[in-house]
Amino acid sequence: MSESPSPAYPRGLFTFALIYGGLVCMAGVLGNKLIALGPLAVEAGIFAFLLLVVTSSAIAELYGRATANRTVVAGFLPMILSMILIRLVLALPASPEMPADRLAAFEAILGQSTRLMLAGLIAYGTSQILNVTIFTAMKGREGGRLLWLRAGVSSICSQLVDTGLFITIAFWGVFPIGPILIGQALAKVVLSAVAVPPLIYLFVGIGRRLDARG
Repeated sequence: MSESPSPAYPRGLFTFALIYGGLVCMAGVLGNKLIALGPLAVEAGIFAFLLLVVTSSAIAELYGRATANRTVVAGFLPMILSMILIRLVLALPASPEMPADRLAAFEAILGQSTRLMLAGLIAYGTSQILNVTIFTAMKGREGGRLLWLRAGVSSICSQLVDTGLFITIAFWGVFPIGPILIGQALAKVVLSAVAVPPLIYLFVGIGRRLDARG
């Protein structure tokens, strides 16, 4: 009996690519809600971006820096496509049967300005590439050890850059950005330190299990 050939595209990488593309599209939508984390008010998209960091780090750990960077660059495609589709849907006339309050809520949630979209694209690309760069640079020094530390440090650094770029580009001159910068930065540092280390072990383990199935 002949053995079945191994897939040309590793199952783990295929799964992570699907997760990554979905998270990229969801992050902007989730960001429309502010949630309370203790005394801090932060946008809910932080959870999607933390999972993006974990996913790209897991890809870098299992498949290398080049593959992780290609995944990050490919993430621009669903982001831009979703932005175009949102603009198209908003431009089309609403049905008279659609309740006015529902239409207003829809437009309020999805009607992001061009400035906000540009801020999101720049912050996403810069922070995700930085995350992969720091993660793999530390791996070069530490080898395969201290996965939790590499993931935590790269996540904290990249999320601070993401926060600084997005809030500055999106809101500079609109209102004082100091308080929201501090709040977002503190929340992301805490969540990166607490949530990312165990999640990276979970994701790497899942990837290895999927790849072992062939």
